[in-house]
Amino acid sequence: MYPPWTSPTRAAQILADGGVVGIPTETVYGLAGNAFDPKALAKIFAAKERPFFDPLIVHIAKIETIELIAKDIPKAAWKLAEAYWPGPMTLVLPKQDCIPDLATSALSTVAIRFPNHKIAQEIISLTGVPLAAPSANLFQHVSPTTAEHVAEQLGNRIDGIVDGGPCFVGVESTIITFIEGKPVILRPGAITPEMIIKIAGSLTIKQSVSSPGKAMPAPGMMDKHYQPRVPLFYGAIPIDATPPPHTVRIAFGNTKSRIDATLNLSPTGNLTEATANLYAFMRSLDKEKYDLILVDPIPDEGVGIACNDRLRRASLKYFPSQN
Repeated sequence: MYPPWTSPTRAAQILADGGVVGIPTETVYGLAGNAFDPKALAKIFAAKERPFFDPLIVHIAKIETIELIAKDIPKAAWKLAEAYWPGPMTLVLPKQDCIPDLATSALSTVAIRFPNHKIAQEIISLTGVPLAAPSANLFQHVSPTTAEHVAEQLGNRIDGIVDGGPCFVGVESTIITFIEGKPVILRPGAITPEMIIKIAGSLTIKQSVSSPGKAMPAPGMMDKHYQPRVPLFYGAIPIDATPPPHTVRIAFGNTKSRIDATLNLSPTGNLTEATANLYAFMRSLDKEKYDLILVDPIPDEGVGIACNDRLRRASLKYFPSQN
């Protein structure tokens, strides 16, 4: 059957048997496998063509499960978990020995998340084990926010896909590690710096720079990531530049441009709406007939910080002018 649509109950059976399944979460669709099974983890890396130096996030369905897979948990981590789980937040903590090195790129820490999606929670609970679940797409490509997106890239590589509708957050989770017990953002997401400071009292934001071939402290930290096949440029068109002939534009709010808006992330300038639409719009314009995708600047505040992070990694560094 293609695409390999399946039910949560059947998905849990496939996962318990060592298979891999695309599952919905509130952020993006994940490619799930038994987090305790190295063979299942290897299938995830193979299906995504993902390098082994990029660690996975382990998903749970109860806060208490955190103690089975992590140790020496800081008080700030517990406070954040109690405040924002289930939700789009990943905590990087010292790992228990039960977590295979393959899940953590041989690091001494494990990334853990409790997703805020009833179907994801149901599948994890029915499987009976935590599930490793990176985004269900080919490595470095645009993350999937619908089941159809998963089928387009991975449908013939995996054992099933559960359709849970469009993701309502739309970008990957905020990733937080802890240094001397205090939170440090490794990747921004929908749990914003202000939300973290409200609970933990302090915060550091780490600007990530990847070193390909070396284990990264968290997923999604490659300098080039989230890229469509059509070149994408994020920001205003330089004054002296001439866009390629088949240029399309993803607008935000009422921003003015020399190029007419093809799609608008949020006509009213709502950052939550823009974030939910971002990846779907990038995918819909990723067509051979286009030469360039332009994306309007987005305010670098709230969840807009996460959009800016993803778009900077997806963007060309220089405008491809025709001059």
